[in-house]
Parts: sequence; structure tokens; C-alpha cells
Amino acid sequence: MQRATSLERRVDATARRVLLGAPANGIRGALVECAVFVLKQAWACIFGAALLLVIVAAQLWYPDDAALARNDALTIAAVVIQVAMLVFRLESGRELWVVVLFHLTGTVMELFKTDAGSWAYAADGFLRIGGVPLFSGFMYAAVGSYMVRVYRLFDLGFSRYPRRWITAILAAAIYLNFFTHHWWWDARWVLLAGVVLLWLPTVMHARVWRRTLRLPLLLVFAGVAVFIYLAENIGTWAGAWAYPDQAESWQPVSPSKLSSWFLLMIISVVLVAWVYPPQVPASMLRTESGDSRGADAARAASAPPTSVGPTSIRPR
Repeated sequence: MQRATSLERRVDATARRVLLGAPANGIRGALVECAVFVLKQAWACIFGAALLLVIVAAQLWYPDDAALARNDALTIAAVVIQVAMLVFRLESGRELWVVVLFHLTGTVMELFKTDAGSWAYAADGFLRIGGVPLFSGFMYAAVGSYMVRVYRLFDLGFSRYPRRWITAILAAAIYLNFFTHHWWWDARWVLLAGVVLLWLPTVMHARVWRRTLRLPLLLVFAGVAVFIYLAENIGTWAGAWAYPDQAESWQPVSPSKLSSWFLLMIISVVLVAWVYPPQVPASMLRTESGDSRGADAARAASAPPTSVGPTSIRPR
């Protein structure tokens, strides 16, 4: 499991001092847990939130007659955000490689999908590959950034997680289907059934502050997919890209895209799991071994310090 960055360790220390006297039980205790949960989620989403904020700001205030094309300005802003993530210790160097992997995977899909007419960008600017402005890859990178950060911030553990080689095969099939369905049978419903069968027994253990949430992993996938779908609506409203039915005027993105976002979550989780293998929660290790001290020592050696400190975008 990855370690907290130096900035996050300082934030963590401050948050611990503030929360040590907080009630552990009752309504006030539950409110404290909810507040910490929201702050952790916001902290994990910082890359995507910053990028989405820039996209909306460009729609509202960027001049149409500016010498620098809006798409180029968005690309430069995305690079600045990524550099700032590293300079201010919001992201580690190891995490950067995961983000780059998401960036490359997403850009390849963008090149194919725009050529197939699935969606389109404004035809301006020089920082582009064909019809794809380079800032588009950062939208996928934002998803990758969220995934690796939430792993660390909530000290995630998984019970009954499927074998990673099986998940890799399914993720590869999902990724290929995003391409092949344009000229062959669309297998997404079969793939969705495979996802349900594979991950149905899996439970995610997320440590908040004093409490650990236990959630069905499929429910978590669905929740993140909905969140990204909402961000996608904001992005298309802001003119970052448009679907064919939005060419004349903006309208909400079709809810059918939720299935695509759900499948994207599978690809994302599998990519992160190969870099940071899923860990069995310490409580389960104690139960299975009957030796709490050995289990605690094993977890302490592999898990990061618990952080209490303070997603956006894409496939179709």
C-alpha cells in the first residue's frame, strides 16, 4: 500500500489533534464520521475537481477572440494542475505512473471514438492529435488520480476479492468492447453480467476515522459511475466536448452512458489493483489466524498511516 505524502502527513497530524476530543458515539459521533468521509472524498477528488473548475471557468469567462485557443488553454491548465499536484506533494511519483497509464489508455480511446463520431471537440488549437485536444487525456488521468488517492486515504481493504488474473482478462475484454462494438456485436451486457458474477461476493472495508465502513464493492462501483456521469453533464454543458445529439443545443447526457461509466470503473480498479494489490482487512486476518498481534504487525508493515485529512472524466 502506498504511503501518505509529506503534505498529507502534516494535514493528518493537524486533523488528529482537532478530532481527538470529538465524541465517538451518538449523533455527534456519526456527524464527525460523515464530515471526515466528505473531507477525504474531496481531498481524493482534488485533481478532477480542479480540472472541472477550469473547464467551467473557460466556458463562462474565456474570450472567444483570444489569441490562444480555448482547447490549448485547457491543455496548459491541465499540465499546470498535474505539476502542482507533484510540487505541493499532493501526489507521489509512484502515483504519477498510474495517472500516466490512465492518460495513455484514455487518449487511445479518444482517438478512436472521435474518429468514429461518438463525440467531438471544437476544431481549434494546436495542442491536439487529430481531432483530440490533449487536455482530454487529463480527464481520464483525473479518474486515475482519484482511484489511487482514495485507496490511500481510506486505507482500503477487500474481502473475497477475485483473482487478479481473472479480473485482468475481463477488464481487457471490456476495453476491447469499447472499440469492437462499432463494427461487431456489442457485448456490454454480457460483460456487465460477468462483472456482477465476479465481484458480487466482494466487500470493501474503508476506514474513515474511528469507524470502518463495509460496503458491497459493486455498490461502490455504481456510486462512482453516477458521480462521474454528473461531472460529464457539467463538462458537456461547459462545451468541453459534445455528443451528436448535443450538436445543436445542450441537453443532458443519455442515462445509457451510466453503463459505460460503470464498465470504466472496472478497468480503473483493475489497473490500480495491479500496482497496489488489494489487501485483506486486519480484522479478517485476526479472525483467520487467531493471532491478533501477528495480524496487526503484518498490517502495520504494509499499510500507510491512517489519514483523516481533508471524482471527472470518461468512456462511452
